[in-house]
Amino acid sequence: MAARTVIQLKVPGPEGERDVRLSSPDKVYFPQLGITKREVVEYYLAVAEPMLRVLKDRPTNLKRFPDGVEGEPFFAKRVPKGAPSWVRTAQVTFPSGRKADSVAPSEPAVIAWAANLGTLDFHPWPVRAADTDRPDELRIDLDPQPGTDFADAAVVAGTLKEVLAEAGLVGWPKTSGGRGIHVFCRIRPEWDFIEVRRAVISIARRVAARIPERATVDWWKEERGERVFLDYNQAARDRTIASAWSVRGLPGATVSMPLTWDALTEVDPAEFTLRTVPDLLREHGDPHAEMDAAVGGCETALKWYTEDGLGELPYPPEYPKMPDEPMRVQPSRARKA
Repeated sequence: MAARTVIQLKVPGPEGERDVRLSSPDKVYFPQLGITKREVVEYYLAVAEPMLRVLKDRPTNLKRFPDGVEGEPFFAKRVPKGAPSWVRTAQVTFPSGRKADSVAPSEPAVIAWAANLGTLDFHPWPVRAADTDRPDELRIDLDPQPGTDFADAAVVAGTLKEVLAEAGLVGWPKTSGGRGIHVFCRIRPEWDFIEVRRAVISIARRVAARIPERATVDWWKEERGERVFLDYNQAARDRTIASAWSVRGLPGATVSMPLTWDALTEVDPAEFTLRTVPDLLREHGDPHAEMDAAVGGCETALKWYTEDGLGELPYPPEYPKMPDEPMRVQPSRARKA
């Protein structure tokens, strides 16, 4: 049996160079495009600077594809065994009450090390290591339902931008890497996960009320129709969204690309790939470079939540029963009962 090829990479960082092991560099991860593991690691080193602004000190789930995109992926929510001593961690608490130490990226070498493990998507929590129970990021996932596409999500995102401004928040949009759009807002870490989720619910409800023919907050798929679903449950504890600059585990090696609001209605998300994004970054810079300077709060959105009197919405099925949550029963089944 032939020996497996191993390369030692020298990755510069704030504490000097790190030796990062790259094993099987010629292993093909994206067969349709012939993209190898080496190319994935090189991509992440090319975008490491803006990506660290997104990931730094955040507990991060690693979506690993050890056999490439045609293999079976899995989420690593705990720091993998054998991690180098310079891989920092942050302790998180799951909805069950169990705790875990997750990877908390702090330098480019950590991103390269994770990519060598087969990580394509980096899924950071919306918290920092200093306080993993109070989010500093409010996230809204615009998820096109069957019969709708990215262009529909972009229209809904325009209304969302208006509602966020009324709530005193600045939104920063990015492609999901698929058909959807993610919008993130920096907030002060003064509210817990339940409160931030309720702020997202109230914002999403306002969007859906303004364009009911295009947007919905209905949790049950049978009620959504051909509309864009504002997935408020992505704000629940332990639900994460692929970060900006993450390569998605899709055949086209698309990237979750940060954008300006003006660009959102003009782009084709399929254009942003592992092979195109580094040049775009060099040419145009990071569209979200000023994100950390635009910090808002949840006060107005939580006031809306109280005033509208509509209350809670269902949590995902794997969650324990949550405070004030309505029955977690599909409407058609509830009617039959």
